[in-house]
Amino acid sequence: MKHVDEYRDPQQAQHLIGRIRTTATRRWVLMEVCGGQTHSLLRYGIEQELIDNVELIHGPGCPVCVTPAEAIDFAITLSQEPDTTLISFGDMLRVPGSRESLLNARTSGGSVKTVYSPLDAVELAAKNPEQNFVFFAVGFETTAPATALAILQADAYRLENFSILVAHVRVQPAMEGILRLPDNRVQAFLGAGHVCAVAGFDGYHQLSSDWKTPIVVTGFEPIDLLKGILACVQQLESGEAYVANAYDRTVSVSGNLHAQQVIDSVYSISDRPWRGLGIIPQGGMTLRSEWRRFDAVLRYSDLIPSPPILNIIDPHNDCCSADVLSGRLRPPQCPAFGKQCLPDSPLGAPMVSSEGACAAYYRFGRNSCPV
Repeated sequence: MKHVDEYRDPQQAQHLIGRIRTTATRRWVLMEVCGGQTHSLLRYGIEQELIDNVELIHGPGCPVCVTPAEAIDFAITLSQEPDTTLISFGDMLRVPGSRESLLNARTSGGSVKTVYSPLDAVELAAKNPEQNFVFFAVGFETTAPATALAILQADAYRLENFSILVAHVRVQPAMEGILRLPDNRVQAFLGAGHVCAVAGFDGYHQLSSDWKTPIVVTGFEPIDLLKGILACVQQLESGEAYVANAYDRTVSVSGNLHAQQVIDSVYSISDRPWRGLGIIPQGGMTLRSEWRRFDAVLRYSDLIPSPPILNIIDPHNDCCSADVLSGRLRPPQCPAFGKQCLPDSPLGAPMVSSEGACAAYYRFGRNSCPV
């Protein structure tokens, strides 16, 4: 196995940049679908190096960022219930709902704890039977296996004080949703390598064929990204559109079958609201009927507003995160970026998350955009 430094080799990177420059006869528009890729593209200066050949736009590749405000509002409500603790990953705490964040709720007396694994939440519930625990299950296909295992573990323990608030989303339907936008400009996708490592990419073939759009599964290191960009440009220049794998040291076409089996045993596919994109058909997961006793929405249904308040788009009028998440706007093009919206006082989710596009631009000092 190669050492990670080999995927950051400057000479190889310059060679690939040269090949991209000589291959591209026009400026192509590519979208990466992973927030980790966005940060790498900016950190290593790849976007700037290829400014004349490739326009890189940033998709909804951060599960924290696309979790709708109404889900956060409900999580906050649960944290304020007597004898109930809301458990979350740490990067969800500062994401704003329609009124406040989980961090604000905890400061004002809500019971909110963070864990590194959903199984930690199960153990807390097992050790504290007098308290109710709700795990906020956020993430793409990459985190769904762990939350599915948490449900299976809670069932094995016969816990009655544990439930989950499901906010899992699926990447491929979101990619198709972006292609359906009337003002879509995406000509090729850099596929999210970590998602494909779990889910595989066999389903991408139909998507690529239907929309005549190249999709190249790509990793996160500079060499990975440059190989993915080159493969996209080569297809676009030749008028072809198919699925390629530029991350084969980690990803196979079928993905992790065991992880998929665990997911399928607990979850079924459902329509799901995405912050910034609206409701995406088959864009998420829900618990199967045999596991609904662990569904926090059903268990605490009396706490849901009637009719429910939907804040799929960021509620702040001066926040452009919906356009950022759909790739229609780069972060510095938002009037609030770096002014009213800062990491310590974010208006929208993309400035909060460690994988958010706004946070990436701010962190790496990119305060302007290529024309």
